[in-house]
Amino acid sequence: MKVLMLNGSPHANGNTALALAEMEKVFASEGIDVQIVQIGNKAIRGCIACGTCAKTGKCVFDDAVNEIAPLFEQADGLVVASPVYYASANATLVACLDRLFYSTGFSKTMKVGAAVVCARRGGTTATFDELNKYFTIAGMPVASSQYWNNIHGRTPGEAAQDAEGLQTMRTLARNMAFLMKSIALGKEKYGVPQREPWEPTHFIR
Repeated sequence: MKVLMLNGSPHANGNTALALAEMEKVFASEGIDVQIVQIGNKAIRGCIACGTCAKTGKCVFDDAVNEIAPLFEQADGLVVASPVYYASANATLVACLDRLFYSTGFSKTMKVGAAVVCARRGGTTATFDELNKYFTIAGMPVASSQYWNNIHGRTPGEAAQDAEGLQTMRTLARNMAFLMKSIALGKEKYGVPQREPWEPTHFIR
């Protein structure tokens, strides 16, 4: 099994990375392969709603988003991690996720998603809610933990002192591993849920 982790922090060795590393240890013990991609320090622009992806199957901007897309398609789970900026996720990560989810046509149904948030103090739950919306619009079960999936720290490495936050990361990884393995067994026996043809409606008639 495979998990793709996206680090939305511009700091490769900051507290967000520390949280992901704590999860990675658990995944390794569960026999799950992990690939971490650093996003927060890349130049990724937002979607311009050009519609090119509907024709070509990939985003018109050939950057990290198109590189991540096949990794996401092959993964059984996706972890999206971000520091908190103004009670929101890193704008670079948001631009990446907007384009990644919109430009890829493959089914994301039953891939397990998990959001991880790191902050000095506040804004974690608002950012957590923001990131979970990508999963819930795409038919992805959301992994939970013993608390909201956040960890606290300001200077690099300070999150190592957040014992409860680290435990929350480990519990999240164990729960996510269980979900992915259970879904794999369910797919063998039952397949995936039947999907109805999409019936889009609009507020303006």
